[in-house]
Amino acid sequence: MTCCTLTLEKATSFRGEQHITHLLLSPRVEIKEIDQMKKPCKDDHKYELVDFDYLPNYLKDNEFILSYYRSEWPWKQTFLSLFSIHNETLNIWTHLIGFFIFLALTACAVSMVPFGSQPELNRIHESSNQNNISVISLNSIDHMISSSFNWYLPTYLEKEIINEAVQGAVTRWPFYAYLVGAMICLFTSSACHLLSCHSEHCAYTMLRLDYSGISTLIVTSFYPLVYYTFLCEPFYRNLYIGFITAFGIATVLVSLLPVFQTPEFRSVRALLFFCMGVSGLVPIMHKVFAFGDEPVAMITTAYELVMGLFYGIGVIVYVARVPERWMPGKFDLIGHSHQLFHVLVIAGAYTHYLASVMYLNWRDLDGQC
Repeated sequence: MTCCTLTLEKATSFRGEQHITHLLLSPRVEIKEIDQMKKPCKDDHKYELVDFDYLPNYLKDNEFILSYYRSEWPWKQTFLSLFSIHNETLNIWTHLIGFFIFLALTACAVSMVPFGSQPELNRIHESSNQNNISVISLNSIDHMISSSFNWYLPTYLEKEIINEAVQGAVTRWPFYAYLVGAMICLFTSSACHLLSCHSEHCAYTMLRLDYSGISTLIVTSFYPLVYYTFLCEPFYRNLYIGFITAFGIATVLVSLLPVFQTPEFRSVRALLFFCMGVSGLVPIMHKVFAFGDEPVAMITTAYELVMGLFYGIGVIVYVARVPERWMPGKFDLIGHSHQLFHVLVIAGAYTHYLASVMYLNWRDLDGQC
């Protein structure tokens, strides 16, 4: 009787008189209830930012960024984190802003009268018939370009045009393919940084899209360079375009391997994409040897070297993980390597865009083969 009394007293003090029988007969059920009572407390902190040590392994990428991580948030909170502060905020917005910049450039290119429109070409042709050889001055070139691409005014050297009929504007698909490729890369990168915190499956999917976007940017970067440079040499044009397209597809297939996304393969990823970009030196050198007497060919080469410099510095910063390596935790929100990498990618992409405009204007001015 004493033991029974003691047990009842403990039960009463723990849950109250209304749960005495339940506690004595179903202790396991009661433990489950106690666990459920703790869950609201856990849910209260579910959407808080956590430190690196509390992340699941698939989210552990850079041990020098110590805090402000989102971890396994629901879809709603994940999407809303676009407007909150965490260590991915600037990664998201740098490339999202870059996406809208290239979207605006594309809209301008589509809406404005293209350089080399038929009335302008007819005027050039009539002038050449009258004078046999027409010299287009820097001022007239600037006027023609500003009328069609007034958001960018490239400078051309003085050029003589022989008395030949200009047949019409050159095809635009390589130029627009590059713009679309840049937008795909920037958008998928932004989406990857926004959504990968939701779950392991989501992170795996988004990283594959991110790698595919990078490959798309690199591949389409070749198209204006190769197509407009070797417009009248279909063998080299098709060879270079076919090679880089196959290289890009192979890279996307390799990126499907789960090991490709691990931190240990950071250098391998960077090296693979870097090799894709460096392979562009082959058609560039070919262009210099074949068209070294064309001022536009040399100017576009200078643009491409600047673009390569931006991308090269970006890869070095990405692999070295500086400056956060030097002061862990100090650059968690602003200034860490991936943010700098994003800015350099946009700078390189815009520089190549300027070169692409010059390629387009060059071939419009010289006419079809």
